[in-house]
Amino acid sequence: MANAKSKVVSGGRVQLPMAMRTAAGLADGDTVVLKLVDGEIHLLSQKAMLARVRARLKPFVPDGVSMVDELLAERRLEAARENEA
Repeated sequence: MANAKSKVVSGGRVQLPMAMRTAAGLADGDTVVLKLVDGEIHLLSQKAMLARVRARLKPFVPDGVSMVDELLAERRLEAARENEA
């Protein structure tokens, strides 16, 4: 299913067809990200947006390096310095 029609109803609600929700991996209560691009509304699952961000950042992170571990180590070092002062 590449295209479908829907209507905007009161409160700005739009119902997405089940086949599209299923194909996008969306379930009731999932968070989605909306982007306005050249007058078009693009809807992505939060999971898809996170995957895009990770793919964009991957070239800047050396293999085998965890940015989370790097950040935690930096924060712990800062906390230790503050405790010494």
